[in-house]
Amino acid sequence: MSKLLVVFGATGNQGGSVIRHVLSDPTLSKEFKVRGITRDATKPAAKQLFEEGVEVLTGDMSDGDSLAAAVQGAHTVFLVTNFWETASKTIEVAQGKAVADACKAAHVQHLIFSSLINTTKASQGRLSHIHHFDGKAEVEEYIRQIGVPATFFLPGTFMSSFKDLIRQQDDGSYLFTLPVGDNARLPLFDAAGDTGLFVKAIIKNRGSLIGERVYGATDYYSPTQVVQEFSKVTGKVANFLTVPAETFKSFLPPPIAEEIYENMELLADPGYYAGASLEGSLALLDQPPTSWKAFVEQNAEKPAYALAYSESHYA
Repeated sequence: MSKLLVVFGATGNQGGSVIRHVLSDPTLSKEFKVRGITRDATKPAAKQLFEEGVEVLTGDMSDGDSLAAAVQGAHTVFLVTNFWETASKTIEVAQGKAVADACKAAHVQHLIFSSLINTTKASQGRLSHIHHFDGKAEVEEYIRQIGVPATFFLPGTFMSSFKDLIRQQDDGSYLFTLPVGDNARLPLFDAAGDTGLFVKAIIKNRGSLIGERVYGATDYYSPTQVVQEFSKVTGKVANFLTVPAETFKSFLPPPIAEEIYENMELLADPGYYAGASLEGSLALLDQPPTSWKAFVEQNAEKPAYALAYSESHYA
């Protein structure tokens, strides 16, 4: 009998990628049935999943009864929470804990949670406003405390979000602006393409990865490397410029300006993953993840690149 994989955020970047990779994997597609959880099972993306053989359920992460039904019978659960839906750490943490509790009650054998580091602790209190990181770290800690067998997947900076910070100038060139210098390191990641690449490796290596973190990034890039590769692919002149903090924040909505500024500061010190190596995580994969150069090549004809809101992370 096939085991059941439940995927939250089934129509989003991360959840959708997990489903595609599992369904296309010769081994996992036979080992698992897939249930996708989405807020709206009537939208086209959900209907497409149904046509591909996925069981699609409407789920509300703030509704305990809904969550119990979502994870009933599950062997493995992939969970991604969406801070930017409400911009509330309190709500995100409550939702993450509620899913963890439902998994505990349902005796789920493997919970894979899309997490991030605690930036307040990593920076010794200097970066205390990156709520979309710290909330996920709090959920991760809770999952560890209640004893659900779990692996923690930490996505890097989304390549798909490079739409506003690499901006075309009046002379046709492009400018990439950050409030940090070229010592910043961006662990770039194609979320829509490669989340499933990492997650299927986690599923296949479950025995050695319970309680461990897996870092989802293709490599660490400096801002100069980002614009150099962008320029090589597009044939356009592109430069990197460090701007003052207040200038950077002036282009952001006031409620999130400090959060996003500190998120950029994180890239320089103590680092997005606080200095963790990517080597062990990359060694799990059965093929290389998408490089920044390849991503730009694939998206060269699409509207611009830059850090913007995503389903789960800003950067």
